[in-house]
Amino acid sequence: MEQQEARHTANGVFSVNDFCVWAGIGRTAVYAEMKAGRLSARKFGRRTIIPQLEAERWLESLPMQRNS
Repeated sequence: MEQQEARHTANGVFSVNDFCVWAGIGRTAVYAEMKAGRLSARKFGRRTIIPQLEAERWLESLPMQRNS
């Protein structure tokens, strides 16, 4: 996993599959977040890519877990 993280930092974008691994969520959830406008992605040819800065912004926008 550390090797994958270094690769993301080097090129600054995630594929949808790489984003799923990074965020710990499934592809269906990723596309739902994109459709809802909470996660922005770009198209490069047929590929959907998610800029690393956008991924970090999305993560920061999630609510904090409350401990009951």
